[in-house]
Amino acid sequence: MNKLDLMKDKKFMFGAVLIVANRMDTLLERELKEYDVTAKQWFMTVVIDNSFDKAPTIKEVAREMGSSHQNVKQVALKLEQRGLLVLEKDKKDARVTRLKLTEESYKFSQLIQGKAAIFTQELFDGIEDEDMSKARITLQRMMSNLIKMDQGDKEE
Repeated sequence: MNKLDLMKDKKFMFGAVLIVANRMDTLLERELKEYDVTAKQWFMTVVIDNSFDKAPTIKEVAREMGSSHQNVKQVALKLEQRGLLVLEKDKKDARVTRLKLTEESYKFSQLIQGKAAIFTQELFDGIEDEDMSKARITLQRMMSNLIKMDQGDKEE
């Protein structure tokens, strides 16, 4: 029996989540390199496409991604340079900037759809639906707790 087997579940999960995130990021960077898109840039397009019915604000995207307004703006500017995103001033409030995916972004999504499906299939290989459901509940609770922790820091 090794040290990992003896480790308490919470301690193991904490480390495992960080390791999985790092390794996924590394592999995604490698896969996306040929398209001159970073994992964060790709992730932002996915979040915008899947989480909103209309062009979201930078603040809304930052909240969904678990990132800062400043980081989201920097990534958005890079996507705009690549022609995958447009930063538009809100028609009702000029202080607000909305992020709108371009037709080029949708073409890019279609282009990498096959690779994404293979990546996802390999990542979740051997994991049963029941285990996925339990993992989803656990990760949702962790995300909710992180939001509460972040809001607690802002109140102090």
